[in-house]
This record gives sequence, C-alpha cells and structure tokens, in this order.
Amino acid sequence: MSLYDIAVQTISGEETTLAAYKGQVLLIVNTASQCGLTPQYKGLQELYTKYKDKGFAVLGFPCNQFAGQEPGSEAEIASFCESHYGVTFPLFAKLEVNGPGTHPLYQHLKAHAPEGESEDIEWNFAKFLVDKDGQVAKRIGARVQPEELAADIESLL
Repeated sequence: MSLYDIAVQTISGEETTLAAYKGQVLLIVNTASQCGLTPQYKGLQELYTKYKDKGFAVLGFPCNQFAGQEPGSEAEIASFCESHYGVTFPLFAKLEVNGPGTHPLYQHLKAHAPEGESEDIEWNFAKFLVDKDGQVAKRIGARVQPEELAADIESLL
C-alpha cells in the first residue's frame, strides 16, 4: 500500500485518501492547539503560502496523545487554527500517532522513515517530509522550527 492509498478523515469529517496530493512534496505534522510548540502553526502556514503554487502542501493531523494538548473537537480545532494563525493548509481529524491505536498513516510514515528513525513520535509537531513519489525523505523533530525546513523543501520541489 502506498501513502496515497491510506484512508484519512478531513477536519470536516469527510472520508478520503491522500491521493489528491500525489506528485506533491508534503510536510505531514501532528499538531496540537494547547502546546508550547503551537506557535509553529504560523511557520507552517508561511511555508505553505510560499511553496503551495510550486507543488507543496502542509498536512496537519491533530493529536491529543501528548499531555492532552488537543482536547477540542474538530470544529474547535479548525476554528482555532484559522482565527489564531490564519491556517489555510489542509487539516484532518484527530488521530493517534503512537501505541496500539496508531493510525495507519503514522504506521506507514514511521515504517518508511529513513534508517533508524522508525521509533515513536516524541511530541506534538513532529514532522515528516515526503517527496513527490510519496517516499519519506526526512523525519524532523518536534522542536525544529518550520522555517528551518525551507532548503529541504526547495531541494525536493
């Protein structure tokens, strides 16, 4: 199964896959609205705005597994992201990134991360940079600021 075949749910509750993003460079991020790293939404939006017309997308996947820092409903998450950070990149329904309930997307990302990087997600705002062929090019830690990824994104575009 490829990355593009994995079923996901949009923030508005629609069942879909990532097939619409085939051929694009993707930055897949597990997000949270009540985390010390939440201001990264601003940098993620800036990357999306800068590169979206060149075949790049940020995909946000809210997760409440880290200190309960994403307790809201999908509607509350969408409203928060738009009103506080002007987020226009695609957001999806909450999912689990670790443990027995790990969503198939995160099972795939971790299993296909570069050698030695398949361990559990460490915190909110961990990132996976995916190339145009759907291959995980790089796993990026939660504390790495989005603006630090510009050169990596440009090299894949």
